[in-house]
Amino acid sequence: MADFDIKKLLQSVTVHGASDLHLVSRTEPQIRLDGSLKPVNLPKLTGENIEEMCYSLITERQKQHFEEYNELDFALLLPNIGRFRANYYRTLGDMAAAFRTIPIDVPSLDDLGAPLVYKSLIKREKGLILVTGPTGSGKSTTLAAMLNEINLHYSKHIITIEDPVEFIHQNKKAVFSHRGVGEDTKNFATALKYAMRQDPDIILIGEMRDKETIEAALTAAETGHLVFGTLHTSSAPSTINRIIDVFSGEEQPQVRAMLSSSLVAVIAQALLPKLGGGRVAASEILITNHAISNLIREDKIHQIYSQMQLGQGETGMQTQTQVLLKYLREGKISRDIALQYANKPDEVSKLL
Repeated sequence: MADFDIKKLLQSVTVHGASDLHLVSRTEPQIRLDGSLKPVNLPKLTGENIEEMCYSLITERQKQHFEEYNELDFALLLPNIGRFRANYYRTLGDMAAAFRTIPIDVPSLDDLGAPLVYKSLIKREKGLILVTGPTGSGKSTTLAAMLNEINLHYSKHIITIEDPVEFIHQNKKAVFSHRGVGEDTKNFATALKYAMRQDPDIILIGEMRDKETIEAALTAAETGHLVFGTLHTSSAPSTINRIIDVFSGEEQPQVRAMLSSSLVAVIAQALLPKLGGGRVAASEILITNHAISNLIREDKIHQIYSQMQLGQGETGMQTQTQVLLKYLREGKISRDIALQYANKPDEVSKLL
């Protein structure tokens, strides 16, 4: 049997600057570089190889959890190697694993080249800021950079509720209470309920998965807290629909009223392969103003997109189409990539 060393494999991930490592039986270990999977030059893995490697990283309690549920999510810190978010699962009866790298140094908004409007968003005292996009679109990184900006300038109590905890912030001006679901709290909804008694200024919700969590987030945003959350939606208007659709028909008018008064911004982002290597974030930005509040309250979500196209110099808003066209003009991305990632490919090709 070939001798695989999981720590060496994870080290090669950080050395190559890869985002993920995949261990699946009947194939070589694979790493994701600039969004594409590449096999590592090693023999094919068996279920036993993977089990041996993966069990060496976890506690007895985690092992029991995995054997009972066939799923395990956790964060892992390997000294001198890096920090990872890990998921163990089964495929055709064999154990498999996915590791995502989490930078130990929290990036700043300037490091990310984030739009300037992000710096004014974090100055809000209360409300809901959503960062959305598919898995692997850099949502956690954008949120970490926003919290980092707050940490550098404001004395606030920040509670993060995540599954598992990803970026760990060192207290600069702010004080962080990081809470891992499963480790430090039972679930998102429970943690949010008790967060109100922990005197937070700012709450980060790793994932707004269910009605209870979304309801608690809206209430927290209404009662004077700044709440950051994530959803797996690809555009700003679809994010608003997704939240409303979680509720039953008779609850929806009230939820629309709550959203219209508490939603501050939606940032829907995707990471695009850049010409010449690397990736670039394309972000659609919706910032709630009087007109958009009215559209949410009156159930005219379909009109929000055209509202986002108006007077962008003043509002700081941008549609994804405009960002894609800008990157094309600047030579950052190819035409094919622009069309492949576009939420509105027809609009993009017409403007091209």
